Amino acid sequence: MNLESIRFIRNILLRVLAVVFVLNLLMALATFCLWDTWTGLTSQWFHTPAETLGPLVFNFFTATKFFAIFVLLAPALALQWTLKVEEKKAA
Repeated sequence: MNLESIRFIRNILLRVLAVVFVLNLLMALATFCLWDTWTGLTSQWFHTPAETLGPLVFNFFTATKFFAIFVLLAPALALQWTLKVEEKKAA
């Protein structure tokens, strides 16, 4: 695998990470701003008690954060370090 393909994969991972963080922030803002409306709708549609929605939402945002960190950020950082080492060897 050459340096350009490693750089390309790293850039894709970092861009997807940025998109995930922005979408997560927008979902969090929409959820917290419309909490009263949202709890009523989910209670009717999914027959979920209102007191269990808090932990469900917390679990969702925790899972997206772990996905962003361990699936996207960690490999991107590993590729970045690999690129630095390979560029120093080539120089």
